[in-house]
Amino acid sequence: MISGIVADMDPEVSASDYGEIEKLIASDESPVGIDAKKTHVIIIHKLLQIEKRLERLERLVAREGT
Repeated sequence: MISGIVADMDPEVSASDYGEIEKLIASDESPVGIDAKKTHVIIIHKLLQIEKRLERLERLVAREGT
């Protein structure tokens, strides 16, 4: 089931979003061109936001099921 979901996902990022993210994580001091710490902070922050949304949705579904 998950492979079907992943296959249906659009992996493309709009050019404007890509450019904005690229600017946020860029680092001239890094050999790979990005600030790894900043990148990880952004990812973790977004995951925490997703987790909170999921918890709210799960509570809604649980209430509707009663």
